[in-house]
This record gives sequence, structure tokens and C-alpha cells, in this order.
Amino acid sequence: MKPVVALAVGRGTGAELSTVFERTLSRIAGLYDTGIELVRSPRTYHSYVSLKEEVTDTEQIRRLTEEDAAHYERFCREQARRGTPAVFRTAMNAQSLYLVRQRLQAVKVEPIAAGDAALLLIRDEAQGFYTGENLHSPGVVTRTMEFSREITAKVLEFALRRARREWPDDGPAQIVMAYKFHLLDGALDRWVSEISRRLGMEVRLFQPDTVNRNLITHGLADRTVIVAGNEWADIMHVVLLDRFGAERQENRCTENVHLHPELRELVEYQTVHGSADDLAGKDTVNPTATLRAAALIAQRHAGCPGAVAAVEQALHAAEEKGIRTPDLGGRHSTTAVVDAVLAALDGRAPDTAPTARP
Repeated sequence: MKPVVALAVGRGTGAELSTVFERTLSRIAGLYDTGIELVRSPRTYHSYVSLKEEVTDTEQIRRLTEEDAAHYERFCREQARRGTPAVFRTAMNAQSLYLVRQRLQAVKVEPIAAGDAALLLIRDEAQGFYTGENLHSPGVVTRTMEFSREITAKVLEFALRRARREWPDDGPAQIVMAYKFHLLDGALDRWVSEISRRLGMEVRLFQPDTVNRNLITHGLADRTVIVAGNEWADIMHVVLLDRFGAERQENRCTENVHLHPELRELVEYQTVHGSADDLAGKDTVNPTATLRAAALIAQRHAGCPGAVAAVEQALHAAEEKGIRTPDLGGRHSTTAVVDAVLAALDGRAPDTAPTARP
């Protein structure tokens, strides 16, 4: 029986990157002499730019946002029911996406390595300001949100499980939470204390600015887990990559795990960069993150051990030849970069060198 992978495509550069993903996954499957069934969502989801180009009225934007969210939620639920372990999704309108993440109780997982130290960042996407509903009245938008003990416990339980998977010998050295807890009347403090005792591991709750100061002053302590509200983590993700990971955001892929029991921890992979609508149709979007996502999915969910290392070696080979997209200082197209990587992946040189843009 073929392993199954799902694909959801948004506007902007989604069409181009979905082609990169399909080509790469197919090539890896061929190298491992295995077949992978790809199930594609029938809807192309809006980016924020495409949404604003299509409609301008607030009520119309709200309606299309909800339609995209409802469709993508159904698609994810359907894939979980059929036993699909992973979805690759290109960028879509964040407001639609966070409605889905709230309903399906998602967390984002980002391991960051700096020398001998390793950090595991778990972004709580299921509660807080990024979730919630809007109520419009003349000249006013009222946004409601909630925090719950149940979701907080699920996020912390997942963080501990994932940390033990990342560091099977020693487990996490410390778990730190970065939340604006002083705005919640002491409720989050109490929940965290109770959950920490039940888990048998101390969880330290800090204001985000205190976490920032400790990172700046002391650097990255090995085997640290930071569980963070998305209000802080969304901004700090790029900073952490730059300061500790030595990696550009545009080159990274990441994973979101859905903790709702009906989703069975369905994993959604995405590029860290957004929809890049200004590059749509120009064949210049950086494909690195998508290539890496295809390798991760193939290795973790489609029986292709070593796929990640093989793609990394192929990326390095293309980089050594100076084959890169304009955002990385190169003059090559998306297609040329992908051609070079896939050629290196199966151990042959391209028939002709990719042509650089003038």
C-alpha cells in the first residue's frame, strides 16, 4: 500500500512551490523505488494579498476568510480520518489559517541548534490573540480570545513528549514559558503550577521580555524548551534563527502538529516564508524550504530513510556551483535551482549548466 501525503495550495507563489514539492517528492520516491500517493485539496486558498485584490468590503473579506478556513479544516479532518500522516501546505491568509489552528489545537515545532546547544521552540497556536473572533461596529473592531487550562495542558504535555523524542538520552534540561501571563488574573500561573506538578517537571513561567533578556545575557542553554504564546514567538522566531540558528527564514521549513484528538496529531509542513505574492509567476521564489519539506515528509512519513541528508547534500552541491535565487544573491530561476538540486540528488550532472538570469 502506497504511503499517502496531502497537499494544500494557496495563492501567491503557491502554484510554483507546489510544483517544486511534487517534483521533489516524486524524485525521492523514485530513488527509493517506492510510490507515494499525493492527495491535493480541490480549493486554492487565498493569500492576504489575493483576498484584498478580490474584494474590498469588510463583510466580504470576513466571508471569504471563513470559507477558506472551513474548507481547509474539513480537508485536514478528512485526511486524518483516512490515516494520512502529513500535509504540505503553501502559504495562505493568516486569519483563515489561525481559525483552523484554534479549532484543531495546533502547535508549531521549531528545533534550533547553536554550536553545542539545542533549543526546542513550541509555539502555542491554539489560544491567544492570534486566535479568536472579530466583532465589527462602526469604527471599532472588537477581538475576543480565550486561554484554557485544557489547551495549556495539551501544549505542555506535547512539548515534554517532543523534547524527550529530540533528546532521548537526557530529556529536556528546562522548560520555559514566555506568555503575557500578568494579563490573565493569575489563572495561567495557577494552571502551569498544577500541570508542572502532574508532569513531574518544573515549568518556569516568564514574561516575554524576561526571556529575551536571559537569551541576550546568557545565550542558549542546551536542551531548553521554550513554550511561547504566538504573540511573542511569531516575532522572535526570525530573531532566534538569526542569532542562534545561522539560517535565513526563507530557507526554512517547519511543522505544525494538530493536538485535537480527532486529528491524531496530523502533521502539517510549511515553508517559514510567506506567500510572496510579489514574486508570483516570475519563477524567482526561493525553493529551498520546499525542497527541505519534501525531504522531511519523505523520510518521516513515506519510508525514505536518509532523504533529508541526501537533499541537504544536493542543496550544498548546487550552492557550491553558485546556483541560487536572487534573494540569496544569485541570478538563477526557481526552476534552474530545482533542476540542479534534483540532478545532484540522483547523482548525475545536468546535461547543461542552468542558465543565469541576465
